[in-house]
Amino acid sequence: MGADAYRDYQAAIHDPATVHGMVEDYRAGLGIDRTHDEVDRRESRRVECPTMILWSLRDDLELLYGDVLGVWEPWTTQQRGRGLDCGHHMAEEVPDELAREIIEFLRE
Repeated sequence: MGADAYRDYQAAIHDPATVHGMVEDYRAGLGIDRTHDEVDRRESRRVECPTMILWSLRDDLELLYGDVLGVWEPWTTQQRGRGLDCGHHMAEEVPDELAREIIEFLRE
């Protein structure tokens, strides 16, 4: 993650407003976001634009969900992606690789 990013992270997680926002994001994922997903699924709504899916290979996403691209298949019409060899903090751990993937995707 790097010393500067870690210092920023430490400062943020000691700010009650930041922690409140983080918890609210998780709460939304289990509440209103899930409700919206269920409505979209029932109505067969899908993301119609090209979709890039990137994930960490040294996190537990594949362990929890299996085939990551397969999870997104019912939600997208055009998808591609791959796992990156990093931990949870992709932007801090592999910034150049992540930027290359995003730039290449946006150029298409």
